[in-house]
Amino acid sequence: MAQQPAKPVTTFRATAKTVQPETPVNFIFNKDNYKLFIIAIAIVALGFVLMAGTTDIYNTTKTVVAPIVVLAGFGVGFYAILRKPASKA
Repeated sequence: MAQQPAKPVTTFRATAKTVQPETPVNFIFNKDNYKLFIIAIAIVALGFVLMAGTTDIYNTTKTVVAPIVVLAGFGVGFYAILRKPASKA
């Protein structure tokens, strides 16, 4: 006599759904932060474009101006991250 596998016992529980009031989603960053962050990415990219190239590697643009532009882009990026969104009054 072969044993048949036992069927799992299912129980029905009354699940009470609690309706929670919809609260608006609050993101950490707002639209202004994202705009500043995109501007920062563009500034950093511009700095690297200024730094690119193989001719005249000791040019002032490549050794002085481009790193300053890249650092300025990183500064704008940090400001975009740390900027507190304006509160809605």
